[in-house]
Amino acid sequence: MIETQSKLYFEDVQVGDVLPPLTKPPVAHNLFVRYSGASGDFNPLHTDPAVGLAGGTGGVIAHGMLIMGFLGHFVSDYLGGPLPLSRFGVRFQSMTRISDVITCSGTVTKKSEADEPGFGLIEVTIAATDATGDKKASGNFVAKLPKR
Repeated sequence: MIETQSKLYFEDVQVGDVLPPLTKPPVAHNLFVRYSGASGDFNPLHTDPAVGLAGGTGGVIAHGMLIMGFLGHFVSDYLGGPLPLSRFGVRFQSMTRISDVITCSGTVTKKSEADEPGFGLIEVTIAATDATGDKKASGNFVAKLPKR
């Protein structure tokens, strides 16, 4: 396992801080197909436009877990790697379609002491939205950050 030290210290984070957003390029059909192969989820709703049309979604839609992956990328970039992460949860809210541009955002909502001396916990609400403001997924994470 590769260890990455956090770029953040507990004292550097304040309740109300807004995380730097992450905007992904427009999602493309080939991304849905590639993600199907990577995840093993070959539901044709994600790859076959005819199935999406017949199913009433207007075409193919992204895997929810792909959008969760975008949020995971966002969180990992903020924390400087996955190691500080103690909890990560997401609720899917609406469908992502071809050409949607997804922006991940977050706000620090809580700071508290960790059980382990020399560390503190931060809690952050996160969301993935498209360019129109339609929320695709939301959730939160808790991270254990070292103290100075």
